[in-house]
Amino acid sequence: MLFGLMLAAPAVGGQTAVIPITNELSFYNNLDDAGKSRGRTLQLVSINSFHLLTDFSIEVTGDYNWGLDPYEKEDYYLELSLVKPVYKAISVNYQRIYGTFVPEPINQFGVRISLFR
Repeated sequence: MLFGLMLAAPAVGGQTAVIPITNELSFYNNLDDAGKSRGRTLQLVSINSFHLLTDFSIEVTGDYNWGLDPYEKEDYYLELSLVKPVYKAISVNYQRIYGTFVPEPINQFGVRISLFR
């Protein structure tokens, strides 16, 4: 809770601020189309706007699964992103991906277009 208050409070002088956009933790029971259990998933979605001389968004998305894949007891996916708005609905994006399905972390560099603003 203290961490959340620190994130929401702007620094003295308004030069630095973290503004929470969404911070969600979800728990799912997974079923296939036939109704057979496909395990459980714990999901984290955290998107926060950050201002330090300029604006950025910091995004964390992760899934941790138990019993989703019949060959893997547990698996996970974690995506860490830094997004910098550059013009209206256009941003540049850096993402670092970790997961049981990749042999080593992956770096992604790209352009994002926000369709609904």
